[in-house]
Amino acid sequence: MTPLTTPAPRAARPPVQRVVRVAGRRPVGDYVELTLAAPEIAERAEPGQFVAFAVGGPTSGLLLRRSIAIATARDGEVSVVVSAAGPGSTWLTERQVGDTVDVVGPLGRRYPMPPPGTPALVVGGGYGSAALLGLTAALRDAGSAVVAVVGAATAGRLCSVDDLGELAEVVVTTDDGSAGQRGWVTDAVARVIGRAGIVYACGPMGMLRAVAEQATAAGVPSYVAVEESMACGIGVCMTCVLPVVGEDGRTRFSRSCTEGPVFGGDRVRFADVGTLPWDVVGADAMGVVQP
Repeated sequence: MTPLTTPAPRAARPPVQRVVRVAGRRPVGDYVELTLAAPEIAERAEPGQFVAFAVGGPTSGLLLRRSIAIATARDGEVSVVVSAAGPGSTWLTERQVGDTVDVVGPLGRRYPMPPPGTPALVVGGGYGSAALLGLTAALRDAGSAVVAVVGAATAGRLCSVDDLGELAEVVVTTDDGSAGQRGWVTDAVARVIGRAGIVYACGPMGMLRAVAEQATAAGVPSYVAVEESMACGIGVCMTCVLPVVGEDGRTRFSRSCTEGPVFGGDRVRFADVGTLPWDVVGADAMGVVQP
């Protein structure tokens, strides 16, 4: 049996809150990429972390921040890819060059790096692929050969294919066959996982579960960046908790924003997400009984 992966490491430097200028904006398929002039955040950011935006403007009733994964952080700038899913994220996609935004970051734990030269597989679903750019660059710089599997429902929902292509060998899949190979990312993962010494993934929860299970079955360690809603981003509101197996083998509810968003793929109890398992630490105090 493959031993459980170790927890993702904590960030080396604390986050900052800043009002920063939008330095760049461009469409990326069905999404929008924003580039922020944020040198203090850029110098602190590590692959796998995220930033949290105040949305709606100073008089808005949208009180909760929107957490978005960092795509790249270099030369004093931070880029993010935003999907217009609701009022807050739609407001973000409407920002133009020269506008300012209030942002906190970098937040969360980073992807752990393998020993130098370890061949790696990165798997992205939809705009989650953007969050793998910084990681893929770091892996390449450390001597790893990287294969990137990028998938989405349709061609328009793909993201960062060209940018990843400059760093890694890329395999593209779409559910409807409108780009790359027809099928799911897991079909492509099954074909290339034998070449990997470690697997990383970012995307929808169903995809993360499937990729983590494939990696575990192949005896390969995996790390996933979950996409749970992180309303506060700093571990206060408890809206983003997941059942995660600790180093002692016991399950606890872990906050995606502070203990994550990166977790060992074999530590997240995906089948129990959204439920209260009977064996989670503290469940007895809530009257949960063993089935």
